[in-house]
Amino acid sequence: MTPERKERLLSVINKRQANLTVVLENVEDPHNVSAVLRTCDAVGIQDVYLLTTKLPRHKKWGVKSSSSAIQWLTVHEFDDTAELVKTLRSRYGKIYTTHLADGAKSLYDIDFTGSVALVFGNEQTGVSEDFRQVADGNFVIPMMGIIKSLNISVAAAVSIYEAMRQKNAAGQYNTPSLPEERRIGLLTDWKFPVEEL
Repeated sequence: MTPERKERLLSVINKRQANLTVVLENVEDPHNVSAVLRTCDAVGIQDVYLLTTKLPRHKKWGVKSSSSAIQWLTVHEFDDTAELVKTLRSRYGKIYTTHLADGAKSLYDIDFTGSVALVFGNEQTGVSEDFRQVADGNFVIPMMGIIKSLNISVAAAVSIYEAMRQKNAAGQYNTPSLPEERRIGLLTDWKFPVEEL
């Protein structure tokens, strides 16, 4: 492994955010899933959660749209909403769903400097009522046009880049967020020579 590659992997692992995640609920198109994974990698999200209660688990990802992001992320797959919510509650402080509904707050009113899980739903029906009932709140991305929603991969990108903006402004990318044991485990998975650390 070249020194440049080692430096790159260390920089990436040290910017991974332990307190930010994305949940995709019953997203049908594997290219949408893969596009979201690519964006998660870009902003330093390590853990992504996929919930499939109304469709089979994805066996293939849209390779072109993910740009192989899957190999750098930890994807947790669930087929039970209650089990996933229990896991999220043990790891993240707040769960927010995105759904067009009265009383939804603006994306720009969410404090992303804390611990947050963002839930995005199915392309046609959005986040399920079951998930919305157990969340801490619901948010929308402000829209000025006639069409009231964005493609899911675009909505996720807009949302998590706002999270990155806030976290960066708060200095949260300046020090490692993942525990040392987790960082070493991931570096090992990435074929980094950890004995050189």
